[in-house]
Amino acid sequence: MYAVINSGGKQERVSEGQRVRVDLLGVDEGTELSLDVLLLVDGEQVLATPAELAKVKVTAQVVGLEKGPKIRGLTYKNKTNQRRRYGHRQHYATVEIKSISKG
Repeated sequence: MYAVINSGGKQERVSEGQRVRVDLLGVDEGTELSLDVLLLVDGEQVLATPAELAKVKVTAQVVGLEKGPKIRGLTYKNKTNQRRRYGHRQHYATVEIKSISKG
């Protein structure tokens, strides 16, 4: 059985016991939370409509916080001596899927 969850505007396929890196959720490490479910597949049975998914619940626990790779960029405009360097490092939360229940 697996589910497709929505977190931070991105979709991820998950199953029980799997660890997934999602965008920062604003919760502390060790917190248990519930994730939005978009699709549930259990063998031959597929639940996809909002009425069917109302009972489905995916619970996860935040097991760590981490940073992604550093991205460096440069903007440049010709003939005006205008240059700007910038950098970005995305923050992520690692969550472990504890259970997927059909309700």
